[in-house]
Amino acid sequence: MSRSDLVRLSGISKQQLSRLENGHIRLRLDHLEPFAIHLGYTPEQMLLWGRFPGTGDGNIEPTDLQKELSGIAADQVPELDARAGRGGKAVPGHEMRKDGRHADPLKSERWLFPASFVREQLHTTPERLVILDTNGDSMAPTIASGERVIVDTGHKTPTPDGLYAIRDTFGGIVVKRLQVLRSSRPTRVKVISDNPNHPSEEAPLSELEIVGKVLCCLKLS
Repeated sequence: MSRSDLVRLSGISKQQLSRLENGHIRLRLDHLEPFAIHLGYTPEQMLLWGRFPGTGDGNIEPTDLQKELSGIAADQVPELDARAGRGGKAVPGHEMRKDGRHADPLKSERWLFPASFVREQLHTTPERLVILDTNGDSMAPTIASGERVIVDTGHKTPTPDGLYAIRDTFGGIVVKRLQVLRSSRPTRVKVISDNPNHPSEEAPLSELEIVGKVLCCLKLS
């Protein structure tokens, strides 16, 4: 394939392609996505070849390359498919994420975040993360319907107070603001919707099923 063909197929300018080829831009997955499919590779594969020049010539053993690819796959964060099913029911043809009594369907594509972002900003590991696509206006204006949140499923205790993903009455997963009422015995939790049109509730901590703590929101532009 000529450079002109690649520019035409990908929509990338010749100047941008030249900067990528000459190493003037540090390669990222989003740089590679526009033309990866036209070259017959995934962006992850191309990024590895960018990191290890000469891989195609046998300078890197295939087993090493497979290990690198496996590492990237392990770092990918799944997204729950809220529209495929509710209440932890199995959905034909879907990969499922088991969580105690529930099995949530997953979307086929996964998210890949920089390791430094997960480690230094989110202070967790990719294995603990899951992406949740929110629905409804109960948390507006903090979270708009359709915006996604990153949830740490390893953080299931509502301390400190803040945003958490919890199971609703029907087994679905919703985001609410939790405030522990520390003077109550047994401990109760105030379940708050940021939208004042939705009333707050109280529930015993023992009856709440917390999926994880909301770390950040992927805002719509």
